Amino acid sequence: MRVQVTSDPADFSQLAFPFLQQDPVLNTVILSNVHERAIGIRPVDDIPPYFVSVHDEDVIGVAMRTPGRGVYLGSLRADLVDLVTDQYLDLYDGVVSEGLYDEVVPGGVAGDAAAALRFAERWCERRGGQVQEVMRTRLHKLITPAPLTAEAGVARPMQSEDIDLVAAWAGDGFPELGDETRDWAEDKLAENTLWIWEVDGVAVSMVAYHRPIFGVCRVGPVYTPPEHRRHGYAGALTSYVTAEILAGGNQACLYTDLANPTSNKIYHQAGYRPLADFVVLEFTP
Repeated sequence: MRVQVTSDPADFSQLAFPFLQQDPVLNTVILSNVHERAIGIRPVDDIPPYFVSVHDEDVIGVAMRTPGRGVYLGSLRADLVDLVTDQYLDLYDGVVSEGLYDEVVPGGVAGDAAAALRFAERWCERRGGQVQEVMRTRLHKLITPAPLTAEAGVARPMQSEDIDLVAAWAGDGFPELGDETRDWAEDKLAENTLWIWEVDGVAVSMVAYHRPIFGVCRVGPVYTPPEHRRHGYAGALTSYVTAEILAGGNQACLYTDLANPTSNKIYHQAGYRPLADFVVLEFTP
């Protein structure tokens, strides 16, 4: 086996997408992230991303690391982890020696639990430090739609006057967006990929989704402010958005936080079924 690395998303697309498209739902995160970079939807990265592929005769495994994120292994096979880990360790040897560790080197890893734990173990053996679990997530795939209803309200697409509200909600619910919440809200408006649940003219919940990549749309993020929760708004809106995705001829999937049993129950009721579990790990000194 051999390992290949590139910072060019277009090159990586040609190389790895035939492998990833064998299961576009399971590989939704890597497919959407790389595709959006390859076609220029995302801004050019200030720090090079690193896309890694493992080859036998053909590609048999992939991983990626983009600026500001940890290494993402997805569903990488456990027997390929050491090869991938060593590749990333070698890639970052130079920047460590130049004193750029905090700015450039990944601070964690995410993916299949066994793969991510092995990566973290091997990483810390060489770099030092410890590993802390941040989150466990579950990827769900829509199997049989089961529309949910709310106490009141209707779904409507996001409008230009919603940008400030959507940005504020994103900042409250999704701190990983940092200072980019308004840009994110504007992008969702331009893409027409965010819907709002409205009750008596008041916006009470929002559900976004990613544009279809190889026939798959990933639902999320989903957010309802605390004062409007426990009325069924998010579930009803997720069902509505799911129906829109299916009407476009695409499959629907979404991720949930396993620490939130309420959301997992709601999405199960809406017809989503578990496909795979993942873990997010953080490296600490």
